[in-house]
Parts: sequence; C-alpha cells; structure tokens
Amino acid sequence: MDRSTSRIEDYALVGDCETAALISRGGSIDWLCWPRFDSGACCAALLGTAENGRWLIAPTGAAASTRRYRPDTLILETEFTTEAGTVTLIDFMPMRVRDSHVIRLVVGRSGRVAMRSELVLRFDYGLLVPWVTRLRDGRRSFVAGPDRVILKSDVPLHGEQMRTVGEFQVRAGQTVSFVLSYCSSYLSLPERVNPAAALGATARFWRRWIGQSSAAGEYGEAVCRSLITLKALSYRPTGGIVAAATTSLPEQPGSVRNWDYRYCWLRDATFTLATPRPSSCSWMSTARSWTCFTTPGSAGWLPARRAGSCSLRSWRISRRCGTSPIAACGKCVADRSTTPIPR
Repeated sequence: MDRSTSRIEDYALVGDCETAALISRGGSIDWLCWPRFDSGACCAALLGTAENGRWLIAPTGAAASTRRYRPDTLILETEFTTEAGTVTLIDFMPMRVRDSHVIRLVVGRSGRVAMRSELVLRFDYGLLVPWVTRLRDGRRSFVAGPDRVILKSDVPLHGEQMRTVGEFQVRAGQTVSFVLSYCSSYLSLPERVNPAAALGATARFWRRWIGQSSAAGEYGEAVCRSLITLKALSYRPTGGIVAAATTSLPEQPGSVRNWDYRYCWLRDATFTLATPRPSSCSWMSTARSWTCFTTPGSAGWLPARRAGSCSLRSWRISRRCGTSPIAACGKCVADRSTTPIPR
C-alpha cells in the first residue's frame, strides 16, 4: 500500500508510556519520536514522504489487510492476505527497563508469503541521514549526533538507495522477528531483547493494568480501549498525559493551525485523571505521579509557561492536506493561558 493513501484516522498507535509510534494499515511505521514524545522524529513520513523516515514491513505483492488489537492490550496485529498465503504482523513496544524498543514479528499463518522490510531512518524530522554500520554481532547501527538506533533482524539485510532492506519468505508456522532499539550514541549499546518473552511481558502489563477496570455493559469494551489509549499517551516518569503523540497535523485541510500537541495541559490532564472512578483502574499511581510533579514544594519549581526540550522552530517538510509549513515544533502552545508543560 502506498503511504500517500493512508488517512490520518487509519493509523494505529503502539507505545511504552514514554513515546509512541503510529502504524499505517499497510504495515508502515510513519511516525516515531525517540526517546520521548517530544523528541525529534526519526520516522516522519506521516508529515511528508518515505524519505522523511519510515519502517515498512509488508508483502511484496498485492495484499488485503485487516487489523485489530489483542484484547485488553496495546499489541497491534495486522493480517495480510495474498494469493500465496496469509501472514500476521505483530507490532508492540515493551515497557522500558533501560532502553526503548519497537518489536515487529511476522508470523506465517498459511502458504508461503514473500515479504519485504524497508527501513528509512531520518533523524530530526527527516533532516539528518544517519551513519550506518554493521556491528560484529550482525546488528545494524544508525548514528546521528547524540542518537543511536540498533536494528536486530532474523533475516539478512542490505543497503539499497540509502535504505536498509530485507527480503524474505514466511511459511505457515514460522516467525521472523525484528527489534529496533534506541540509545544515546555516547552510551553502551541497548540491551538485547527476547522478542517472545517481551511479547508475553507486554501483554501481561496491559491486561494487569486494565484488569482493574470495572467498565462493563454495552460500552465496556470501548471504555477499556479508550483507557488503554490514554494510558499509552501518559508519560510514566511524571504521570502527565500529552494531548497527542503528533505535531504539525492541520485541524482541517489548508488550516494554519498545525501546532505541536506533544504537551500536557494541566487542566486537560487533571480532568482526564479524574474521569474514571479511582477504584475502576490503576489511574491512582499515574495521578500520584502527576500530583507530585505539579505540586510546588514536592517536585520543585513549576514554571508558569515552558516550551520544553523540543526546539521552537518551524520549517517545510512537505504538504499534507495543502498545509504549509508542515513542521511547527513547539509552536506556540507555550503562550497559551491553559499552561501546557512537556508531559
């Protein structure tokens, strides 16, 4: 599927409660900021083209796709059906211990399907092409200034027109794994991850968390899914909830209101945390963190207005829905009376 056909509402979200990735129906990660919600994007095709960064895993030929979240989790499953067979692409981000990871599993369901992985990392919203090297253990390293991303793959990889490509076939019952990890370029390499163990741990985390919810009845499933999404948009170190995981998307075609919403509004976050009954889910720990972070005396001085670590700048990446300039990072929510602060 061509990324240009992906509508904004057709993206699904996965995250680790410190950042998030947006994935198209065609199996492309078109938005990923690392290591935090407000960091520069290393995959920014959502705002521009594939040359601004993306990670596509999909069949090489024509395919129909359906997708779903595993019940009570933030684990995304995209099923591709081709003439040769069916595969499932499983996407998730495990909760951090030290480093942040995006894990993608390709599981064969029937037949034998030809697949392609195409990774285009462009740091700082597509401005920086990383230096790519092959490590002794076979992993690929992508470095741009202080940022480093490591790719571990079960299949051989090669460079192709400034992209890292892997072509492989998946048969019924076979699983092929990819692990993309972030760390600072001046620190030690990311810890190794067992994809199967990480999948189980991630499922347990989300099911344990939402298992405390008492939502039931006709809208119980929708309420639980909304709670999981809000939890994914929370920043675990502080308990703050970002308004959105994205920046620079216009409110409507041609609109100039394409601001950076990777901020936490004090008012909105407080309303969100107060909406569920305290006994209905594990919002209490998030609310405590948020209270400690915002209460003077317990967390230190809270500035009345703060722009955050992301730079206050705007430049042209591309045009989506006729809007330009499309990249407006940190612009200019810091001047609003509702007092946004980063996370």
